[in-house]
Amino acid sequence: MAPRGELEMEAAREVTGRFATANERFKNRFGAWTCAGIILATVMHFALVQYFPPLTAADVSYGVSELEAIDLPAEIEIPPAPEMIHRPAVPVVAEAELYEDVTIAPTTFAENPVEHLPPPPTHTLVALQQQPVFTPYTVAPRLRDRSQAAKIVLQKYPKLLQDAGIEGTVVVWAFIDERGIVRNCQLHTSCGFEALDRAALEAVGEFEFVPALNQDKYVPVWVSMPIKFTVNTTDG
Repeated sequence: MAPRGELEMEAAREVTGRFATANERFKNRFGAWTCAGIILATVMHFALVQYFPPLTAADVSYGVSELEAIDLPAEIEIPPAPEMIHRPAVPVVAEAELYEDVTIAPTTFAENPVEHLPPPPTHTLVALQQQPVFTPYTVAPRLRDRSQAAKIVLQKYPKLLQDAGIEGTVVVWAFIDERGIVRNCQLHTSCGFEALDRAALEAVGEFEFVPALNQDKYVPVWVSMPIKFTVNTTDG
């Protein structure tokens, strides 16, 4: 029969094992967990070494480019400064004699009889307004009312060509007298359509101008005027 003390100690160990904590139970099974971890690590290392792709060293070499020598240009010789120009000497009035044989003789009818003179021109002089000629002026003529002139151009625009969308620019010679009235119109540059050329001549013939000035006097002049026929595409 065991002594009483040993029985009490055995009973205490049974009670302690029955009511042990989780931490104590984990410590009791620590050996098994350690073995399992070592086995798992060994397997993982083996798989990593076996199936990992092979590593290769990259080429990190570099090349050396040769430097090209450039020939320096030759030295530029700067020419010496030109010599200073001497100031002209003070002019001296020379004495000279003029002889009568080098002068121009007077012109008289005694030395040049009328019957020996050339005949006058036979062609008739063309009036200024018959053809475009250069006419001097200091202030160019200008339209009295540009909006009215634009209405006239639009009225003269042939309806058939306007509906067909045919456009053009006609340059017209216009002779404007000293009262600002257009006395004559001639075609300067055609636009390629005879109907537009005629319409431009008719339109310019109805324009009213402020006449040109030469100094302080109104003068008749020839001027060239571009007349542009365009289709108005705006609504209303």
